[in-house]
Amino acid sequence: DRGYLRFNTDSIQVSISPDRKSVYITVNVTEGDKYTVSGAELSGDLVIPEDDLKRFILVREGQVFSQALVTSTEEFLVKRLGNEGYNFAKVRGIPEVDEDAGTVALKFFIDPGKRTYVRRISFEGNERTADEVLRREMRQMEAAPASADKIELSRIRLERLGYFKGAKVETLEVPGSDDLIDLTYSVEEQSSGSLGASVGFSQDSGLLLSANIQQNNFLGTGKQVGFGVSRSDFLTSASFNYLDPYFTEDGVSRGFSVFYRATDFEEVNVASYTTDTYGTSVNFGYPISETERLGFELGYNLTSIEAGVRAVKEIKTSPRIFDAVDNYFVSTRDPSTGRYTVAEVLEDIANLPAGALTESDEPGFLDEYGDEFGNFTAGISWRQSTLNRGLLATRGASQSVSLEASIPGSDLEYYRLTYNGQLYVPISNSFTLRFKTELGYGDGYGNLDKLPFYEHFYAGGFSSVRGYRSNTLGPRSSPADVYRISQAATAIDSNGNATALSAQAAYVLDPATGQLVVDTASSLGDEADPFGGNVLMEGSIELLFPLPFVKDQRSVRSGLFLDAGNVFSTSCSSTQINCSSPSVDELRYSAGFGVTWITGFGPLTFSLGRALNDEKIDETEIFQFSLGRTF
Repeated sequence: DRGYLRFNTDSIQVSISPDRKSVYITVNVTEGDKYTVSGAELSGDLVIPEDDLKRFILVREGQVFSQALVTSTEEFLVKRLGNEGYNFAKVRGIPEVDEDAGTVALKFFIDPGKRTYVRRISFEGNERTADEVLRREMRQMEAAPASADKIELSRIRLERLGYFKGAKVETLEVPGSDDLIDLTYSVEEQSSGSLGASVGFSQDSGLLLSANIQQNNFLGTGKQVGFGVSRSDFLTSASFNYLDPYFTEDGVSRGFSVFYRATDFEEVNVASYTTDTYGTSVNFGYPISETERLGFELGYNLTSIEAGVRAVKEIKTSPRIFDAVDNYFVSTRDPSTGRYTVAEVLEDIANLPAGALTESDEPGFLDEYGDEFGNFTAGISWRQSTLNRGLLATRGASQSVSLEASIPGSDLEYYRLTYNGQLYVPISNSFTLRFKTELGYGDGYGNLDKLPFYEHFYAGGFSSVRGYRSNTLGPRSSPADVYRISQAATAIDSNGNATALSAQAAYVLDPATGQLVVDTASSLGDEADPFGGNVLMEGSIELLFPLPFVKDQRSVRSGLFLDAGNVFSTSCSSTQINCSSPSVDELRYSAGFGVTWITGFGPLTFSLGRALNDEKIDETEIFQFSLGRTF
């Protein structure tokens, strides 16, 4: 392959191994003359236009002769002919040597043979999945010319379903015919959902109790059906969803969902508030090419929000009283001594004067917009995928863009725009590089000047920046001003000394400042909770490799990772900490090792990660795991 068209044989040596089971042949050669290519042309029965075929000729005039390029050209021409149904085509590159000029003229002789057709397509290994589900993924049709590209694309589409560990295709000649073939696709099924009651545990959500049916291949029909109820530390939910990926024969999908969800976000490292949400939606998906789909969704949801005692100022600035207090005392203060005199008047708590509790200059979201919202939503999405598998892909790429917005006239008018992308680049038979990114932006419009806080983006944890606690990166909230009487309040006697009142609690109001006496009020929530933001930036680079001593590598993914990301806000309040506009300088980084294993209960994932540039306010975790998510 170095430009030498001929070699002279110097000697041949034959030896036999000591166990007499192997024969070794050694050929010594001497190099001949070096040649360059003077030209290349096609000849034979050209059933495809010559200009089309010439695109696949890799050798060029003036190049040093390379047998490897000649062989590759032959293979490309055979494949191109195979795409037109000439599956038994033969292509030979014949060199014509001019020894005096030191050149070689190449002629590629093409014998397409007879055009072949597919007589029958059959399937093996689909014990649960109906033949119809597999057959509708076929791009090679029966009775049509056999196209190598369409046969391979059909195999790839079977793997992308996510129902099978893998798919293979075998081409069989039909006895007694030289222009017919049969195709047999062999698949190996794997778990594609869960059925029944379960008990699980997630490091983020704690103990999870659920009873559900969730099948992406329901009864082998290819339809997705889910029904269930779940209970965990932060979530109580009930839902039903249905999706028919082939609502029409052309691949238009249709689905709908109904759900109820009650959440307590304080249990997952998020600011103190609870939501009760009822909702329903209907969606349609339209294929616009072999690898692209458009999605449309319409929905309605009713959300009620209750601010907890510790709910931060960005949610509700109104000061909260931790325990019920029936009344308060008004006391006077001697300016010369700074001491309080006897409490003079006993007042009802309902008559507490304005300003007695600390007020903020910036109203909280619930103070400004209320605590119950009915929103009609519309969404549109675009997705492209050339991945070779539905789960644990190793080649190809995917990307998606989605826009979700509340319809004008809803109680809150806002939108969220997100982008997700990933790319797999094989660098050897055993190692693959994976690049992944997620970007998000949201804001209000119309009567709303910011994204509702319960629609914020969060970062940290699985599928984000590993090595940091889930949801803890980015802006922090402002601790609430919460007043508490955990014991009987104090009054001031004639000597200016504090004295205990009766068992029922009471406040002492200082008329000099108009606020509660420090002795009887304290601020809780001295830790700032993660609050998320309206801008998300995340990226990851992973080196994937097989685990040793594992036979079925299709069910296991392992790799080294370098993650980067953070959440930012374009509407930080004056009292927030760790809140900034988008900046590459503020990205957090982590590195480590992760494993995902597809089990009968679902994907089991764990990672060991170390934060590389964490700040004092950041919360880190070295070991993280989850059941039901992949990395």
